[in-house]
Amino acid sequence: MTKTSKPLLRSEIPGLQLLVRGKVRDVYDLGERLLIVATDRLSAFDCVLPTPIPGKGALLTQLSSFWFRKTARIVPNHLLSSDLDEIQRELPRGVKLDAELYAGRVTLARKARRVDAECVVRGFLAGSAYKEYRASGSVCAEPLPAGLVESARLSSPLFTPSTKASVGHDENISRAHLAEAVGRETALELERLSLALFRTAAAHAEARGLLLADTKFEFGFIDKRLHLIDEALTPDSSRFWEKGAWKPGVSPESFDKQFVRDWLERCGWDKRPPAPPLPPEVVEGTASRYREAHRRLTE
Repeated sequence: MTKTSKPLLRSEIPGLQLLVRGKVRDVYDLGERLLIVATDRLSAFDCVLPTPIPGKGALLTQLSSFWFRKTARIVPNHLLSSDLDEIQRELPRGVKLDAELYAGRVTLARKARRVDAECVVRGFLAGSAYKEYRASGSVCAEPLPAGLVESARLSSPLFTPSTKASVGHDENISRAHLAEAVGRETALELERLSLALFRTAAAHAEARGLLLADTKFEFGFIDKRLHLIDEALTPDSSRFWEKGAWKPGVSPESFDKQFVRDWLERCGWDKRPPAPPLPPEVVEGTASRYREAHRRLTE
């Protein structure tokens, strides 16, 4: 994996037009293409934290590139390159990317017309799905068997779409609501592709000692065909568990943002901006979990 030597909280690239600054990624407009910069920002509870996680952006970029290549037979994706030298040759004359800041964390991608929905797939009952199940016995209007406990493995992966919110919480929606929002044919295709991606990724992860508890995908139309966009199957968008430590009713060790969430829950923060800075041990603990997920999944 390409490593960066400097942490990056906020990119500034003279000569390029910033299209959007998201929670983690800064996106620049190149006409028919996009330059996507994965920073070392980390968000939790809908708030961007002030402390960077060194190397995180490069880990996200390289892991997404791995999955984009591995799943291209299932669905095409927007990836053109994540190689800095290749990307540099495609930028306008006079625009220079500092290798110490940008190597490993930039993606050149095709521009897509985004579908405004998060395509969440769950293989286990955890997080917001478990809370909803406890309250109603269902998840996104899909009834589940009675008596399930937290972290239980579902009999088959469950497609649970949500809204795509630019700020604040994404909200779980039913499959019928998704069909109303994007059209029946598109909704069915989103579900089919999401489940196929999940099954492929879950099998790959489990063979490497990790369980893919849940994940979310984003799609967009390029040349009237659905493509996988944004990122894919990283610790930012997925819940990975230690396979050997998993059992129903217990939250196993995870390789994702849960380590940070747990600390934020304990520190007394009221979950309103601004978020508190992270102590060094939490920064390193988070970084090491991201590195381990990348190592296991890609080696």
